[in-house]
Order: sequence, then structure tokens, then C-alpha cells
Amino acid sequence: MIFEKLRFKLQWRPYQAKVLENFSDHIEDNHFHIVAPPGSGKTILGIEIVRRLHKKTLVLAPTLTIRNQWENRLQSFFTAQNDFNKYSFNLKEPSDITFTTYQALYTFFKTFENKEEYYAFFKKHQIEVLLLDEAHHLKNVWWKCLFDLKEQHLQTVVALTATPPYDSDKSEIIKYFNLCGEIDDEIVIPDLVKEKNLAPHQDLIYLSKPESDESIYITNFKENVNRFVDSLFHNEEFISLVENHRYFKFTSSYLEELYKHPDFFSSILIFLNSLNIPIGKDKLDTLGFKEEELVDFPEASYEWIQVLLQGLLVTDREENEEYEPLLSEIEKKLRKLSVFSRNKVNLKGDELLYKSLSNSPSKLKSIIEIVRQEQKNLKEDLSCVILTDYIRKEYLNTPKDKIDVMDKIGVIPIFLQLKNLIFYPKALAVLSGSIVIIHQSQIEQIEALDDINNYKFTYLESDENYVIVQSKSSSSKNIVEIITKLFELGHIKVLIGTKSLLGEGWDAPSINSLILASFVGSFVTSNQMRGRAIRINPENPNKVGLIWHLACVDPTDETGGKDLELLSRRFGSFLGVSNNNEVAIKNGISRLDLPEKIFPNDVESLNLKTVLLSENRNHIANKWKNSIFNGKKIYDELTLVNPKIKKTKSTALDYVNAILYSFGETALVIFMLIAYIGLSFYIKDDKILTILYFSIASLFIWFLFSLFQNVRSYVKYGLVDTRVHKIALAVLDTMIKLDIITSNPKGVKLKTKLKGKGEVGITIYGANRYESKTFINLLNEILQPIENPKYLIREYKKSWVTSKFKKYKYTTVPELFSANKKNANVFLEFWNKRVDMANLVYTRSLDGRKQLLKARLQKIKNRNRTVVQKNIIWK
Repeated sequence: MIFEKLRFKLQWRPYQAKVLENFSDHIEDNHFHIVAPPGSGKTILGIEIVRRLHKKTLVLAPTLTIRNQWENRLQSFFTAQNDFNKYSFNLKEPSDITFTTYQALYTFFKTFENKEEYYAFFKKHQIEVLLLDEAHHLKNVWWKCLFDLKEQHLQTVVALTATPPYDSDKSEIIKYFNLCGEIDDEIVIPDLVKEKNLAPHQDLIYLSKPESDESIYITNFKENVNRFVDSLFHNEEFISLVENHRYFKFTSSYLEELYKHPDFFSSILIFLNSLNIPIGKDKLDTLGFKEEELVDFPEASYEWIQVLLQGLLVTDREENEEYEPLLSEIEKKLRKLSVFSRNKVNLKGDELLYKSLSNSPSKLKSIIEIVRQEQKNLKEDLSCVILTDYIRKEYLNTPKDKIDVMDKIGVIPIFLQLKNLIFYPKALAVLSGSIVIIHQSQIEQIEALDDINNYKFTYLESDENYVIVQSKSSSSKNIVEIITKLFELGHIKVLIGTKSLLGEGWDAPSINSLILASFVGSFVTSNQMRGRAIRINPENPNKVGLIWHLACVDPTDETGGKDLELLSRRFGSFLGVSNNNEVAIKNGISRLDLPEKIFPNDVESLNLKTVLLSENRNHIANKWKNSIFNGKKIYDELTLVNPKIKKTKSTALDYVNAILYSFGETALVIFMLIAYIGLSFYIKDDKILTILYFSIASLFIWFLFSLFQNVRSYVKYGLVDTRVHKIALAVLDTMIKLDIITSNPKGVKLKTKLKGKGEVGITIYGANRYESKTFINLLNEILQPIENPKYLIREYKKSWVTSKFKKYKYTTVPELFSANKKNANVFLEFWNKRVDMANLVYTRSLDGRKQLLKARLQKIKNRNRTVVQKNIIWK
């Protein structure tokens, strides 16, 4: 039996033992898919799984460095004397276990003209297990050669990753899970910190203000776009174009066509309605509204003007030839404003503004300030890594008097800015794939690790204190290993590199300060980079890692702007402790306790608060300790937040519980009235009695107003927590009936909780992580604004509220329940049982399109009323 002599030499940690305990159940479908963060011992678990399968295995990794780690871990942890020799690095000459890269397999795959020969090769060598390390890389071309191999050769697939590619295109996500299978188990960060297998850590955001010329550029851009949009509402020829568009003028003749473009048709109506141009009965009928129904059109926002212009300039342009001179003129103006490119209108200029803010030179100053602060915090113990996207070699020989005016972020600009400012310039270095720079004093340290004749040293023209290091001999040690060793030994304290080289698979446990100056990439990339700083350091058991994120504030956007918005999205995958008094571990940027509105004038005070947090690493370690023992496992939670309620000063009033609160107010008022009346018998002074009667009248007026507000809130919103709980039950019942949930249904429970300030939280207990995430995603899909579902739920039972306003409630049937009508009807069955009486609307028919258009128009008004957030919480 192969791998019989391999034995794990140490004791399994509790979270690893738990994964292995359930392994035999999970592998029954020939798939084992595990999610675990960097530093959790995925490689060692992978080797143990291979050992237990007792089959010849092909281990695939994204890089040579990670490939080599597999053989190293196997020899170090599973053999007595590093003597296992039944392995190969050569795919053409495989052994019991073969280590290679995805790129090497794809190259090998392309050498076969006949793919049957490709499959036959693996059958011949009896390779039956595919182990996919860092499996999130498996999309498109690399995926194809592996998926075909699995399908044709009935391979067992073991997939390991820290970050499933949830933010990829939907088609890529489907491919990923088709190859790797559903997630079977997950190791989470709190468990690892609890077991002291990861270090306590915290994410910090350091803000900057754009340079004056950038601020002027952004302000002018938005003012120019605003003037352009405003001009459309006064442009008679443009109004005439919209008013005479065939969708509006001859609506009934183009029903099928306009139902294919519901957004465009809606934008026409919304634009004309904003100009008080009557929307005829035939248009309302097309939307599915009866004559007596109230139609509340939304305002003609940038979003809708953008849809209107996209339709006129791109989708429908050929049908408006008579207005071509006008459309050409509008296109020129849009191009001049830089809001029309690649046949797409974007009035917000998201890509343009994000590029301006993300690459702002102000972030170079932020990096310098962070390094200065971390030097003060850690002194000789500093092990700081700065990761960025580009090298920018063209700046290498920039004269000293020009360094301060560099306007690009990259490895070399950061190096040049730092080398004259840090406390210990000898400990500054650059490590990237194409250039390595060290202080000339470090040459003797390299000599202590390897033959110095294997390297070429070239002094920098701009500063002879630093040298460029190049490898002369193929027999020399990998230069990345050498520089990493100098960093681990403390000879290098600040290391600047690229995320492509150091962002994944690179192992340097001493890192205690990581600055992410990278702005390109998905949350997968961000999480991989972040993982470099949270590993434990055996040489420093008290290590606390800080991960510094940079954001440039948009002076024209009170939410902070696009740079902060994208950073906020990335934080959806980062689990950590809160910066406020809350003893909790959760995801999301809210845990950093930033204000909802961020203005340029707030930057200094917010950065000062961040700096003070960085000075007390012991406090961060204690927060982890307290928060870990405040919970047992992680749960997925969906939170509904009403922004208007959240901004109110009152923390007691919650619209979702308005009526219940009114009962409390009533009881309070009755008690106070009794008290006042009792007092009036003992008070003989007329002036005091007058004040008392005035107080009673004021209290009664306040009570009536409050009761009116609460009742109106109920009429407007209903008991949202109760309704959401009923919807959640319908989703859960459907998942169980369709076998999406395979855990014991009796153990699966839902909890809906009022959290105050207009928040409602829904959590599922007793399901595995895959089932939990699926449930949250389904519920989220239902609660989001209606887009283009295959089926709709239309509630037809009229309550006194819906009768009064002549409105029906429409709800999306989630895509997972819409594969066929049978599944959609299962959801409808449980909706009728749990929520309200309804019927199913198939939106791909002509009548269904009409219903969909009506549903979307009704929901648009509520788009900003409730925000739905997906959270992960340790509790």
C-alpha cells in the first residue's frame, strides 16, 4: 500500500483533528473541498489526506515556490529521516506523488493533439487523485484541462484554498464549484488565533486627502457633469427626441421590444415625468398599472439619465437617424467629459475617479507616515513589508531634488521616498521579480549565507550606498530565499515588493507590519496579501500584526468616495476584532468604527485615532483573547438597515417595532397623568397648577404626535422583522424540500433579532457553512431590488393597507429556485404557507414582462430605504 511509511510526527491541532474526523464522510462523493486561511496548515492536512487515500496523486500549485513547499513539508513532518523518495517534480515521469504547477500541466495538456492520449497517460500511470492547492486560481484555461481529466478519468479531487473566488464572474464561480465540489469544511481565523496558530492582528485604514490639483480636477469633473445633465432638461431638441421615441409615442406597437429593454423604457417615462409631461393611460397599462392605481415615479437621478443616454447613444441609436446630429453632439460632449468610452456611459465617472484617487501621490506620503509611526512603535523589532502593484523602474535614477515631486506609486518611488527618511537606511531593501536592491552593507550578510561569487552587485547611479543584486549562477540559492532570510534574521527591517511575487505563498513569519499599497485585484488577492502578516512567529510569541490599508478621500462625496467604497467591499472577506467597545469578531469595515460620513477635514483626526490604536498592540491582543472566548463558531448573518432610522437621534424608536413601542409610551403617559392628577390635589398655588396643567397638555400633545409617527411607520413599513422572518422560513423550507440542505432539518433553526436603530438581523443555526452561505445569499437575493428574475411572487391577498394604496407586493424568486417551474412552485407553496397568499409570474412571457416592469418601478422608490448587509460573526 503506497504512502504506508508516511506518518505525521506531531499532534494534530483541535481544528485540524475535527476536519480529519469528518473526512471519510466528505470524500464519499470523490470530492474534498476545504477552506482555510494562510497559516492554518493546509499543506500538512493535504499530505495527510493523500496518505489516507492510498492512491497515486498529482499535486498542483500556482508557483514553483509553493510546489517546493509541498515536498519540504512531506519530508519534514511525515518522515523520520527525510528519506521518502517516491516523489517527482517531472510531470512526464510521475511517481507515487508528483508535484507540479498548473502552468506546467496546461503546457503538458497542449502537447497532445488527441485528448484521449492525454487521459490515457494518467490511466497508464494510475494517477487517481488530483490535489489542487490554492484552488481559487482555477478559472478558464487551467480549469479546462483539469475538469476534462476529472470527468474522463473519474479522478478524486481534493481542493484547498483560503479564498474561494466569490467575487468572480458567475460563470467562473460555477466552473470552480463544478471542479472542486461543494465546500465540505472550513477552518476559521478565530479558531487559529485561539490555538495560537495565527497571531492576533488588526486592520487599520490610513486616509489621505487628494493633492490640490486632484481636488480641483474631481470638483470640476463633477460640476461639469452636473451642468451637462441639467442642460438635458432644458434642451428642447433632446426632450423632443425622448417624447417622440417610438417606445413612448407608439407604445402598444412595440411591446415585445420594449419589454426586452425595461430599464430603457422606464428611463424614458421617468425623464418625461420629471418634466411634468403626462404619462398616458396606455403607458401605465403597459406597466401593468390599473387606471385607479397610484403610480409614484422616482426622481430622474444620474442613474436613470445614464440608462436613458446608454439606450439612445448605443442600444437604440440606429432607430433614431433623424436625430443623429444631436446624438453626435451629445456623444462628443460626453467623451470630452470622459464619461463615455467603449460604448458605455458612466456619468459618475467611477473608473476615472477611482483611478485618480487610488493612485493619488498623497498615498506616498501616507506610506512614509505609517513607516515613521511603526518605527516609533516597534523600534528594533520592526519587520515591515510594503506591497504594491508596479515596479516603475523608470524612476530608478531620479535626482534627489526630484524625489519629492514623484506622482506615481510603485516599488521604486516608495523606495526613493523612504531611503532618506527612515531611522535605519541600512535595513531598507527592494524585492521584486525583476529588481532586487539592498544597502551595500548587507553584502557581507549574503556572504554568510551563500557563495558571494554567485552574485553580481551594481551600485545605484543616484545613490552608491545601495546596490542592485543579480544572480550570476544557476547553482546559487534562489535570490528570493536569500533576501527573505535576511529579513527574517532582522538585517532587513523594511522590505518593499510586488504583490505578484510576495502576495501569495511567500512565507516570512516575522512580518508584524504590512502596508497594502496595492489597488489592483480581487478580494482573493487582498486576502492572500493580508495573510502574510497574521502568521505566528516562533521567535516572537507575542507578535501582533498590523495590516495598513490606504484610502484617498473624495472631497465631493460625503461617504468618502469610490476608493473607500472598494476598500469597504474588500473588508467583506476580512474577519477581525472591532475597534470600538464591542467585544466581537466579525467581518466588514464597520468594525473599524469609521463615521458614516467622511470629509477631507476629518482626515487628520481620524488618522490620529488610528495611530493611537497602533501604539497599543497589547490592547489588540487582549481584544482577541476576550472576543474569542465570547463565541464558539462563526455564523452568517443578514442584516437589514434602514438608513433614515439609523441617522435619527432616538435610539429607542425602531420602525420595525413601532406598535409595540407605542404600547410602552401609552403606559408611560397613563402613569404620568395619574401622577400629575394626584399632585394637583396637594398643590394650592395657582401658578404651579398652571405650569402643571401646561405640562400635562404638552405631554398629551407629544404622545399624540409620537403615536401618529409610530402608526404611520407601521402602515408604511409593516412589522418588517416579522415579515422577514416569515420569508426566511419559506426559503429554509424550500431548501430542505429541494435537498439543498442535507444537514438534519430538526437541528436547523432561524433567529431574527431586532438590533435597534432600524436594524434587523437574521441568522441560521445548525447548518454547515455552505448551506448557511447559500441560505444568506438566497435571502439577500429576495430582499435586494428586483432585477431580471425568471419568476416573480405576486401577493394578491389584500390587507387594509395594500387596499388603501392600490399596490401589490412583488418578490424575486431566487435563481437557485428558478431552474424549472417545479422548483419555483415549491417556493410558492412555502410562501403561501409562511408569508401570504400569492401566485407565480413567469417573466419571460409578454404579460410577465409587463408584471416585471411594474414590479421594478414600484420597488425603485424603496431602493435606498433599506440596506441589506451580509455579515460573518463569531458567537
